[in-house]
Amino acid sequence: MKTNNDNLLMNIEELQEVIFNQKQFPKILRILGYGLLLLALLDIIEMFIPPNFMNPAWEFQTFGGLIERVAVPLIGLVFVFYGERDLRRKWELLFVKILSWLTLVIAISFLLLIPLLVSNTIRINKQNSVQISNAVQQQILQAEQVQKQLNAATPEQINNLLKKQGRSIEGKKPEEIKNQILSEISQAKTQIETQSQNTRSSQKLNLIKSSVKWNLGALISGALFFSLWKATKWARIN
Repeated sequence: MKTNNDNLLMNIEELQEVIFNQKQFPKILRILGYGLLLLALLDIIEMFIPPNFMNPAWEFQTFGGLIERVAVPLIGLVFVFYGERDLRRKWELLFVKILSWLTLVIAISFLLLIPLLVSNTIRINKQNSVQISNAVQQQILQAEQVQKQLNAATPEQINNLLKKQGRSIEGKKPEEIKNQILSEISQAKTQIETQSQNTRSSQKLNLIKSSVKWNLGALISGALFFSLWKATKWARIN
């Protein structure tokens, strides 16, 4: 039979094990946090190589991708800051102090991204509109050139052209065929205009959706990093 002394020894051992596990838990979380921060840093470096600043499309996509990946460094920082000053060495206290100030810098940086994203949204929309307009003008110009050639073509030239294209005359007069082709070209020009408008509207809508999503994400991310900075005042105290 177990004596009271044996029971007391077992309780003490269990208590020691619980205390040991409690001390190890913050260390495990912090190691995991440092690992997440390193992975996030590698991801960010990869995103910015090669850099292409002043290119609105590159900036828009890169900063948008940065905002979408913000969860990993946030979780990593929470793990690193867990337990405040407990069980930390001197070098780590200095490091978390730097990290604490870094959260404020990151918070401000995310808020500054908002006007940049808005500006790039406007610039990209203008660029897309110009590209579509240029493509449409080129296609219409080609169609108009064909129209001029047809209007100036002789019946014999029209017949030769149809034979090259493998089209059958089917007893129609060359003038009727010419009018039919001219009508098809006019319809094609109308379709080009309609498709360009649809493409312009679709691109604009997708651009605005991404812009709103990333601007709100930048605002939320800035607020979260600022909250982390406020919550880690203990790290900045000498």
